[in-house]
Amino acid sequence: MMRTARRTAQEMLDLILQVAREDENIRSVLMVGSRANPDCAPDAYQDFDVCYFVRRVKPDYWDNMAWIEEKFGRPALVQRPESMELIPPDNDGSYIYLMIFPDGNRIDLQVTEDPYVDDGEPAVLLLDKDGDFPEIAVKPDFWHVKKPGAKAFADCCNEFHWCLNNVAKAIAREELSLGMDMLNHYVRDMLVLMLSWYVGAAHEFKISVGKGGKYFQRLLPQEMYDSFRRTYSDAEYAHMWEASFEMLDLFGKAARATAAQLGYAYDEAEEAGIREYMEMVRGERLSTGGYGEPGR
Repeated sequence: MMRTARRTAQEMLDLILQVAREDENIRSVLMVGSRANPDCAPDAYQDFDVCYFVRRVKPDYWDNMAWIEEKFGRPALVQRPESMELIPPDNDGSYIYLMIFPDGNRIDLQVTEDPYVDDGEPAVLLLDKDGDFPEIAVKPDFWHVKKPGAKAFADCCNEFHWCLNNVAKAIAREELSLGMDMLNHYVRDMLVLMLSWYVGAAHEFKISVGKGGKYFQRLLPQEMYDSFRRTYSDAEYAHMWEASFEMLDLFGKAARATAAQLGYAYDEAEEAGIREYMEMVRGERLSTGGYGEPGR
């Protein structure tokens, strides 16, 4: 059971630094992620994304839960990507502990021997015992939506429209899991990308929509956000059809506006083609008597 008294951010940082200061092998500590991003509003659910730069990873920190529990306490839940088989590990010599503690705090801890490479992600240096940590460049636009070229824009449109045909077939065949996978992965990925470009173009690409478009609610016009909400369906096949056509309408609206803003062309014939196909498949399926129970 989770504790009700959550440790404060300062208490967590004090613990992270205490472990590092007391360990001669740990030479510097870096924090990345949302807590290092000044544009991200702080809340209690932010992870502590921390990297310990050490002289050697093995054997002390490699798959060593005894060390974790001694220094940080026993996690309520932990994942160790470098020790997994189902999801292939990076095998880059670093070790990662993803940990949720009983009070609800989460630490994503990487332990590495590799030198720091500044890729532009916002980062905060918390500890530098040797005074030789590389300078961290300030790049506030790291998370901003990137302007697409005309080819990338056209490819996004084509992928979105093409994958909708697989959604239509899956619904018609009553293949619930496949239909949902196509709708909420392949098709939705392109919709989120186009909506991101729509927002980016409206703000001269000086804005972030957040991971997975999590800021859409405050960045999209209300009518577009309401439409976006309607693209999420339950397991009723009729509702999946409604969500699919809602996606098609919303994508077209965002794509036309983005194309106009960037001076690109939107392929109206491509949209008309997939719309006609979807309507044909839906009509054929309904003419045979509709659907049985969802997931039958």
